[in-house]
Amino acid sequence: MARSLLRRQLLSLAAVAGTSLLASDGAAKRKAYGLDDVSRRIPARGPVVCPELPIVKYRGTHVPYAKLARVYEGFVEKLVRFEAIVRRVAEASYGRAPSRLVHMGTFNCRRIETYPSWLSEHALGNAIDFEGVDFPPLARDASLPEGVPEVFRAPFAVRVSPHWKGRGLTAVHARFLRVLATAVIAEEDLFRVHLGPHFPGHHNHFHLDCAPWSIVDGFEADTV
Repeated sequence: MARSLLRRQLLSLAAVAGTSLLASDGAAKRKAYGLDDVSRRIPARGPVVCPELPIVKYRGTHVPYAKLARVYEGFVEKLVRFEAIVRRVAEASYGRAPSRLVHMGTFNCRRIETYPSWLSEHALGNAIDFEGVDFPPLARDASLPEGVPEVFRAPFAVRVSPHWKGRGLTAVHARFLRVLATAVIAEEDLFRVHLGPHFPGHHNHFHLDCAPWSIVDGFEADTV
């Protein structure tokens, strides 16, 4: 409980100060981004009024999305790069690319639940909640990577919950998710905030956004 409270306080402080907390050394070298100067401050009560921004409908480039992603136009480039990582890690893990990328939400004009005087990055179309991926059957002439059980020749789905802590047969999914999270965090100038299953309220998704501050929490705390 105390650790969760500390993480929430750090998140709040990062928002107020616009500084890098729990961030990698590369955060100081990050490039300017189109929403860096947009205020996230709002009245703590009353209707939420979000800034007028160019929000576009995006279906995916390297991996199609199960449902449209409505995002700030400058965020699309981030998603394209994210999908490329998803595809690369999936091919190495399962011998083929996913058929669909599943997310829990993108644009949503709302407050941060625990900080009512701050807009969520979702309110700017500047975030995605990644839930998992779906896989088609393996091609007849293709081989599974070494160590992957034959059952995974058939179609299957990978989800952050329940597979983040997968054991036995689904341990392969847990490894995939951890390799994916590590690769996304390591990618230079991609997302600035990475919140995963170890962060309160994120047991079933990876929250990825490009806020003007950097926070990485939720991926590294427990291992397979």
